[in-house]
Amino acid sequence: MAFQLGASSSSSSPSIFLWNHDVFLSFRGKDVRHNFIAHLNHALCRSGIKTYIDNNLERGEEISPALFKVIEESQISIIVLSKNYAESRWCLDELLKILDCKEGMQQILLPIFYHVDPTEVRHQKGIFGESFNKLGDKLKDNAKMEKWKDALETVANLSDFPLVCFRDDESEFIQKIIMWVNQKIVKRMPLNVAKHPIGIESRIRGIYQRLSIERNDIIRVVGIFGTGGIGKTTIANDIYNQISSQFEGSCFLRNIRETSKQGGGLIQLQNTLLSEILGTKLDINDVDRGVNVIRDRLQSKKILLIFDDVDKMVQLEKLVGDLAWFGSGSRVIITTRDQHLLDNSKVDSKYKVRALDDTEALQLFSLYTFEEKEPLKDYVDLSKQVTKYAQGLPLALTVLGLDLKGRNIDQWKGALDKYRKVLHQEIQSVLQISYDSLEDNEKDMFLDIAFFFKGEPLAKVMEIFDSCGFFPAHGIQRLIDKCLITIERRSDECVFMHDLLQDMGREIERVKSSKDPSKRSRLWFHKDVREVLEEDTGPNEIEGIVIDLPEGDEEISLHPEAFRHMKRLRVFINRNARFSCAPNYLPDKLRVLDWYNYPSPYLPLDFQGKKLIVFRMHNSIINKELGERFKLKNLTFMAFESCSHLTEIPDLSSTPNLKELTVRYCNNVVKVHDSVGYLEYLSKLDFKECSKLEFLPRSLKLRSLREFNLAFCSSLCVLPEIECKMESIDLLGLSGTAVEELPLSFGNLVGLQYLYLWDCKNLMRLPIALIQLQYLHFLGIGGCTNIVKKMRDDGQFLDLPNDSTTMEDEISNSRNGSNVLQVSNLQISCTHSESNFFPLYSFFTLFNSSTSLTVLNLTEIDIVSLPTNVKEFITLTALILRNCHKLEVIVELPPNIRDVNVMGCESLERFSEVSKMLEFKRSRIRSLEDISMFHCSKMHENLCNDKVQNPLWWKGLYHDYEMEKEPYDDARYRGIDIEGPHYLEDISGIVLVQKQVQSAVIIDWKNKGATGHDIWVGFSNLQRFEQKVLDNLHVQFFFSAHYRPSNVARPMPFYISCSAKVVYKKKKNG
Repeated sequence: MAFQLGASSSSSSPSIFLWNHDVFLSFRGKDVRHNFIAHLNHALCRSGIKTYIDNNLERGEEISPALFKVIEESQISIIVLSKNYAESRWCLDELLKILDCKEGMQQILLPIFYHVDPTEVRHQKGIFGESFNKLGDKLKDNAKMEKWKDALETVANLSDFPLVCFRDDESEFIQKIIMWVNQKIVKRMPLNVAKHPIGIESRIRGIYQRLSIERNDIIRVVGIFGTGGIGKTTIANDIYNQISSQFEGSCFLRNIRETSKQGGGLIQLQNTLLSEILGTKLDINDVDRGVNVIRDRLQSKKILLIFDDVDKMVQLEKLVGDLAWFGSGSRVIITTRDQHLLDNSKVDSKYKVRALDDTEALQLFSLYTFEEKEPLKDYVDLSKQVTKYAQGLPLALTVLGLDLKGRNIDQWKGALDKYRKVLHQEIQSVLQISYDSLEDNEKDMFLDIAFFFKGEPLAKVMEIFDSCGFFPAHGIQRLIDKCLITIERRSDECVFMHDLLQDMGREIERVKSSKDPSKRSRLWFHKDVREVLEEDTGPNEIEGIVIDLPEGDEEISLHPEAFRHMKRLRVFINRNARFSCAPNYLPDKLRVLDWYNYPSPYLPLDFQGKKLIVFRMHNSIINKELGERFKLKNLTFMAFESCSHLTEIPDLSSTPNLKELTVRYCNNVVKVHDSVGYLEYLSKLDFKECSKLEFLPRSLKLRSLREFNLAFCSSLCVLPEIECKMESIDLLGLSGTAVEELPLSFGNLVGLQYLYLWDCKNLMRLPIALIQLQYLHFLGIGGCTNIVKKMRDDGQFLDLPNDSTTMEDEISNSRNGSNVLQVSNLQISCTHSESNFFPLYSFFTLFNSSTSLTVLNLTEIDIVSLPTNVKEFITLTALILRNCHKLEVIVELPPNIRDVNVMGCESLERFSEVSKMLEFKRSRIRSLEDISMFHCSKMHENLCNDKVQNPLWWKGLYHDYEMEKEPYDDARYRGIDIEGPHYLEDISGIVLVQKQVQSAVIIDWKNKGATGHDIWVGFSNLQRFEQKVLDNLHVQFFFSAHYRPSNVARPMPFYISCSAKVVYKKKKNG
């Protein structure tokens, strides 16, 4: 478990005012109570508008706090300014309060000038002025009179919708008021968010931070993107509800994609935007005129605009063409499925809506299905199957939850089987919107990924698509922008998509011809595959087949002519089927031929394979004739795995574009043709566990090679010479080989980062050329018995020119200030028994103190203490000593070290810097920030028992903030917020304490300290924060939460409780 700290000096969050009344009526009773107000109130109530009217006929001089509260709880105040309104102190104080609420609480105010002119109110003239002056003569309070004057002038100047009633038909006049009030209430009505808004709060926080609402000096545009059904509109609704009241005007334009498709759709959207903001219906009939009207009428207003489901740039150009169209402080939010659209529109910030995690997904599904936060006991496993299928997509969880509600277990099982074969139509229709917007070539790529290439390396997929004429350089990015696929780094960059999007693609193919699979372009369902392969179905449209048969039913009785009519076949992948015979024919349009258990040594005689990009045979009896007979100039990826009849890799000079050659577990391969050593584009060469391999190409000139793996080629004794500088090489795997020496040209592997020499028992020494490899990151030498013997005998492990020279002397003589290891990040690894002899002090002399070494990883090396010369490495910032089980003491550290990891160092008893830190003594290492000490049992025990000198565990010296116990099924991050204020000068640091509970029973830790089952797992220094006072501390930590009792076969989730302890400095007075 690890943790880190974050801090914030302030925090703000949006708020929504909760109104108890729609309308508060302010009026002078003797003028209007029994006529106009009575009629108006009756009409408002009949329209369903909640009003508050003060029927207290005997009013005192002062307004009660209760009435002020009523005004605050009303979203609209209607002030009826009649001829005697200004003679009432009560009315004028109501007016002051209403204006305060307008400013501070975004209350809406409607002045009605009832038989008085607005000018009279503004300047206190005429009959209205006379009544105001009467009050002034009576009151004799000039300050109060000035306040009221200002308030009357303010209300008379309101230009929103002043209503003046003289001779108009009063009933018609009241209807205008009703319409106006209804419009305002509807406008203020919160948008529907979700019945169960699980996970929305955390996502809104991320967007709210990007909006910077507190800044009125800027205009910001934020884009929200993600796949269909992920919750973009729901989140936008909630944000609108929370912040719209902070703007002069606001508009939420939804379904822009659909609306703009209609005739005059953009004009309709422009009219809606203007009427929502201005409160007046305009009749725009030309889209370009609408652009000018928006720019002219809105440029001085602070407004909020939300454009929902945008899919084309022209929509934004006609609605929000330039930020100069709007006033300072305005905010624009765009939701879309197309990330590229946001990039083109130059938004200030983007937010990708992530799927719900497992806990959130199960909770949302349960609320819709069982109306509880957890599934019913008998439905737990089935519910988890559904949430796994939905993969955190809120739309799917909602639809499936409602679909399964009230059904019994057998019905659930049947429904789950159906979902896996045919995607629910409601989910299909939403997800397919993004697919329908693609070009034809992009649709082909999407479907190919859904059927064949999900999880495959991006480079391979690009090569295949390029050969098919799909223009992948542009199209793949379009699929990413549309949130239809993702690119994730595994060992390589690989192509992935959401499982439901994959199901959507499969369903698109199925409905092309639900009865006849030969009329579809791609097949995957095992019954359909059998039908077309076991029968000669005649001409068909099939472009791709992938076979993955149910366990126990892997036999296919292939019709020998089944492929004869598949003239369009581009992709054939067999993952597990056994065929009764080999085909008589294979189409020449094949780009991918991946055949597990191919049943013949030969491919069909008339197959040329001129367009093949990928050729893979697994567990097949194919032999070397492939390379001899074919001229595969386009072949890029070739792989043979567990092909026991393959004895050699033939001349491949006719495959000049080959990039990857993988020959794994082929136990009878003896020789690799020399031509392989000169393939210009070859980037991967893998012969793992070819146990009889003896002869590699005599030399290698492979400038593009990144990975060269010969692991466990146990018969291999001699390596090729390296003819050129190989700058691209990352990895050389020689573990388990019989290699006796590395070639003299070893130094030409200039780009080498990972060197694996495990169990090279015949290897005598490492070449001195090792020190020329400035990018070397990992050196694994466990099991090299001859090297270990040399280390034990004379402390040397490099191949020195003569026995009289020491390794230190040779390095000193050869380096001349430059021939030293220039590695920045290095891990040394060897077995426990051998690490006792590893000459760590001598090894450190391969560096000098001014090298670029910043990270040193000595995981699992059984040293007792660090060499004293480690303190000389001034550039070292991270030292990793995990599971160094014999490490007892750490006395010296490099001067600029930041992070030290000693997790699992169970013998560690003394660590001088930790002792200084916990005794609040000044350390000479001011840069030290984090020490990870999980499973350092002796160190924990010493710290806990040493209470006199270590005040860490003294009662009262720390505050304890418990995190609620939660079950975890996998590794994840969690955090604890510690409310402030925290004055950093009083705090020494933060200590994280872990407690683990399994089924309410404490796990029996072998080395329990004085704190019972609390285990100190880390300490972090707060001095690096610039602020002196923090309102909030956030402690983030990582759990790998599996517990496995000895009698249980698989890991079990357990409950974890954590405490973050703020350690305060000890007061001088004790």
